[in-house]
Amino acid sequence: MTHVDFRTARWRKSNVSGETGCVEVALGLPMVGVRDTKDNGSGPVLVFTPAAWTSFLDGLVMGDFTSDRPSN
Repeated sequence: MTHVDFRTARWRKSNVSGETGCVEVALGLPMVGVRDTKDNGSGPVLVFTPAAWTSFLDGLVMGDFTSDRPSN
């Protein structure tokens, strides 16, 4: 896996995230970083390939991660 330095990344979070925290995503780098805002930028970063991140987002749109999805 490629090492990416996220210290200077531009982190973005949802406009609807609340006071209690949310997740932030760093895009535009060789890898996609995801972190918890409650750690104030000092916690661990989950790292995904852009293809894996796109697949995850597609799954969200398709409802793959909802509890009301029929099991196979």
